Amino acid sequence: MNIALIAALMASAAAEAGEIELNDGWEFRRPGEEWRSVSVPHDWAVAGPFDKANDLQFVLIVENGETNATEKSGRTGALPWVGEGEYRRMVKIPEGAEWAELAFDGVMAEPEVFLDGERIGGWKYGYSPFEVELPRSGLVTVKVSTRPKSSRWYPGAGIYRPVRLRWGGRVGIPAHGQTILTPDLETVEVRTELRNPDSAPVAVTYRVLDAAGNCVAKGASPLKVKGAKPWSPESPNLYILETTVSSGGKTVETRLDRFGFRTVACDSVGFRLNGVRRKFKGVCLHHDHGPLGAAFSKDAFRRQVGILKDMGCDSIRTSHNTPARGLLEICDEMGMMVLCESFDCWRMPKGKSGNGYHIFFDEWWKRDMEQMIRLGRSHPCVVMWSVGNEVPEQRSKEGAALYRKMQDFVHAMDAEKTRAVTAGMSSMPDAITNGVIAEMDVPAVTYRLPFYQAIRDASQRTRAVLSAESASTVSSRATYKFPAVAAKKKTYPDGQCSGYDLECCNWSNLPDDDWAMQEDNDWVLGEFVWTGFDYLGEPTPYDEYWPSRSSYFGIVDLAGIPKDRFWLYRAHWNKESPTLHICPSHWNFKGREGEITPVYVYTSWPEAELFVNGVSQGRRKFDKTSRLDRFRLRWNDVRYEPGEVKAVAYDSEGRVAGTCSIRTAGSVAALRTVSEKRYGNLVYLHVALVDADGNIVPDDDRTVTAEAVGGMKLRGMCNGDATSLESLAGSRMKTFRGELVIVGEGRDGSVKASMEHPARN
Repeated sequence: MNIALIAALMASAAAEAGEIELNDGWEFRRPGEEWRSVSVPHDWAVAGPFDKANDLQFVLIVENGETNATEKSGRTGALPWVGEGEYRRMVKIPEGAEWAELAFDGVMAEPEVFLDGERIGGWKYGYSPFEVELPRSGLVTVKVSTRPKSSRWYPGAGIYRPVRLRWGGRVGIPAHGQTILTPDLETVEVRTELRNPDSAPVAVTYRVLDAAGNCVAKGASPLKVKGAKPWSPESPNLYILETTVSSGGKTVETRLDRFGFRTVACDSVGFRLNGVRRKFKGVCLHHDHGPLGAAFSKDAFRRQVGILKDMGCDSIRTSHNTPARGLLEICDEMGMMVLCESFDCWRMPKGKSGNGYHIFFDEWWKRDMEQMIRLGRSHPCVVMWSVGNEVPEQRSKEGAALYRKMQDFVHAMDAEKTRAVTAGMSSMPDAITNGVIAEMDVPAVTYRLPFYQAIRDASQRTRAVLSAESASTVSSRATYKFPAVAAKKKTYPDGQCSGYDLECCNWSNLPDDDWAMQEDNDWVLGEFVWTGFDYLGEPTPYDEYWPSRSSYFGIVDLAGIPKDRFWLYRAHWNKESPTLHICPSHWNFKGREGEITPVYVYTSWPEAELFVNGVSQGRRKFDKTSRLDRFRLRWNDVRYEPGEVKAVAYDSEGRVAGTCSIRTAGSVAALRTVSEKRYGNLVYLHVALVDADGNIVPDDDRTVTAEAVGGMKLRGMCNGDATSLESLAGSRMKTFRGELVIVGEGRDGSVKASMEHPARN
């Protein structure tokens, strides 16, 4: 969909109503501080410093299989997000406006909004969008309070999602007041709510515009568009619905909404998009953007989606909260299905103490659920709802009744009745015997592969099972441990995990296990891998290790650099582009000369041959009868010697289809730009230490200094090291395994990087 076209149409819309983002002009302070200028979205804590004392928790994690409470350092990112903050800004309502409001996409947390010192609104749940009517122009103040022990991951702090000023006449369309349905691939049905306090006579008409701006249908709802191009992850075709509201003989509001023609169904046949059966190739995502923290950025998220789509991913689970509006807009635009999730807990807390959502649940869950559904129900990307994640209530009979109540509420709110409702359940067989599974539109489970058949047998609707979380495999980029063996909850003195993709948690499993279950059983609807990217907080298996302040679960690291596992998933998921990758990703193992150093090949080709310094190590084909050789090719007896490792892939006819190689790197010769990519207003500069031949040097990390020039602003740096305590918002950082990423913001200028004096590990 042409963004310039949308801007032009919005500029020509009726002047009586409008909407703008209030990004600049804000001031912020914390107790004892002076006011300082900031832009929103804003995360006050991401600059740090990292400190073990920040929200240090002593807790028992039931879902991790723990039986005793222990000290959990870094569980919520070890950043200073707990406490109070205050924002202020002068807001001027446009002349002639008879009504105005501030629409907050999300404020972390418990925001209270004041106008010239008078409270005019607020909310509790930090992930919910909410609106506050603005009776006049004046000084708007937003007070925020973040409680300790209120999260299991880094939540961020402050006005971390966009704020919009909306205005219009007494008659108009409220926020999220438009519902767009496509009951089939040629029909668009529109339901428009109106703000009309005086019950004035109103007329509402519609036009449908295609990607080029041509009118392809007009009139009253429903409208028919013959030959409409359907929306899908492979072809995310979008249209514009133009809604005109007239009263008293004049236009009072013209509204533009993007939508897509698509249908969804989930029943005994499976999940179908546009009538075609498919399995989810999805990932779970927490909401932070690495070095940018929790401050939402459409540009940063666009980068994430691009990386995921290259891997072959087609769907995202918003774990475990209502997503930002911009997230859904990007998923519509780029083609990414969304399992839209609401809560991490219900009435019962996770753990015996804390300030989680359970303290608000009874009073607020319906309001929060309604806001999520109103936000997402017209987006073609939203294909399913989730009302919770691994809630303790699944272990009781009361949990089944509460789940049913929430599921019924979602169906009543969502006019598109074909979207299924689910929740990620983990306690087996409790969720089965207590009747929770039987109540679910689609039974969704986190891990627990041995219970899949029993879950299916207990299903009363779809007779299918969805993996709401799969794998929880852990790894550190370009880091390898020996011997390379499958292990659970494995830890090492350096606080890193092995990149051989053989290590997972005590409750989880390897990717290979999930794929075997999905391939061997049609009734398994696919998966959402935990997780697509590393995220701040929850550094399992190093919950009790310091320093460690971010996760190891990601297929891609916190800097946005793919780990080896990215290529394992790509080989399995991406059917449009071939994959050939060698694991380990480097061949620098000084001191291991003559020792067994296994080599794996991740490829979409059916066969490969491995060479070490020109000597063949043999050809391998996938073995469906072997757990670890079904989806990867392994040479377990390779002995390390410096030089070159080369993989040659063969097609089904035995012809050479591709080659790749890794070489032992020498000493550091230069700092090289691996890539420099722009995503809207953000620039990501990926740099690496290289030897004289251009090979990345993984074993001699050095400090890099970043500089923004020519109007560019330095936003952050990240090396992907979960144990690094260097500031993500600073201008100096040591590389990790020879690499790091620098983020700049601005339309003009550039980001530069230079290597400081060598600093060996």
